[in-house]
This record gives sequence, C-alpha cells and structure tokens, in this order.
Amino acid sequence: RGIINSTGKTLCSVLQNCLLFHYAKFDTKKDCLSEEIMNKLELVSALREKADLSRPEASKVVDLFVDNMADALVRGDRVEIRGLCSFSIKEYEGYVGINPKTGEKMPIEPKKLPFFKAGKELKVRVNQQERKSGK
Repeated sequence: RGIINSTGKTLCSVLQNCLLFHYAKFDTKKDCLSEEIMNKLELVSALREKADLSRPEASKVVDLFVDNMADALVRGDRVEIRGLCSFSIKEYEGYVGINPKTGEKMPIEPKKLPFFKAGKELKVRVNQQERKSGK
C-alpha cells in the first residue's frame, strides 16, 4: 500500500490497474474462459513496465501480494481490493455422498474453499469491453 515507485504511484494501485487491464475474457454461452489468460509472468511484465521496476522487483511485489493474500485467507480474513475484487473463505458442512461407480454411501468431510467476487469497477470494465468488441 505504501510502497511508491519512481513515478509517484503506489505499487498497489499499479498492480490493481495491471490486473484490471489484463483480465481473462468470459464466454457467456459456455460459461468458461475463452481467448486470453494472464499468467503470473505476464503480470510481472505488466507491473514492470507500468511501475518502472526491474523484473526481480516486480516479481517480488507480485509474490508478496499473492503470499499476503493467501496468508490472510488462511487466517480466515476477507481480502478486498476496492473496485477489482474480494476474496473470502466459505465453509461447507460435511455430508453423505454417493460413489458414482459403486453406489456406496460415503462421508464427505467439511471443507473451506476460497470464494472470489468481482468488484463493481471490474464488472463495468468487462461489460464495456464486450460492447466494444461486439460480443
């Protein structure tokens, strides 16, 4: 939050902009990812260019960002990046499931799973992009 690059922007805002500009596109008919997927290396490169950082510095920022998000979720905290998204943990109770091969009943253990929710700014940007591209 407080780390400032040579252009005076906080790295958190630069990272958020990188994520907003390079998002995965969704095909509403198939309800799955289509076309481009931004991976970690591409995020590091985008951050490097926009924040005027070396590759190791940009990589360290991305690693710190991801590690701190994961640590917060492990603690049960909610992670919110205003305008972009939020992550939280949803707890699911155990239940009795059925093995589809044998038909045998089996206990399914309770579990916790990360939950992603898109922010308003991201939703607007995705919908604007779809209108521009004619999808």
